[in-house]
Amino acid sequence: MSTLEQMYQQVILDHAKHPVGRGLVDVASVAGHLAGESHQVNPTCGDEVTLRVDVTPEGSVAGVSWEGQGCSISQASVSVMTSLVEGADLAEVARLDGLFHDLMSSRGKGLGDDDAEDALGDATAFTGVSQYPARIKCALLGWAALKDSLARSGALATS
Repeated sequence: MSTLEQMYQQVILDHAKHPVGRGLVDVASVAGHLAGESHQVNPTCGDEVTLRVDVTPEGSVAGVSWEGQGCSISQASVSVMTSLVEGADLAEVARLDGLFHDLMSSRGKGLGDDDAEDALGDATAFTGVSQYPARIKCALLGWAALKDSLARSGALATS
């Protein structure tokens, strides 16, 4: 295993052990804020996540909280995603979602774009996961929950 692969593996393990955003938070009724929740399950392996999102009237993600169970890949991916999208506006969230989906389609080659990989930060640790089709769904589970919770909040209709 290369040094880069070891570093990536460590990032995934660290996020799985110390997840960002874990623990569902009741989204307070802040004037003008939109809230949404989504529960997603990967029927292939049983991984699941329930995610709540809080969106400001200006269209940025004020907060993400979640609960889930499953493999370290699914749990670490939603943790990394939470770190990436909190504070971001909806256009940036959509861009990051697209970049992560592109990464998962790369078959282990990465994006070949330093700026895109910089934008993904720790999420580039999942490059190796993209070599294993059965694990890609694990890595995308939290992203599906985020997209669905944003749709359920009504935030996507206003952006």
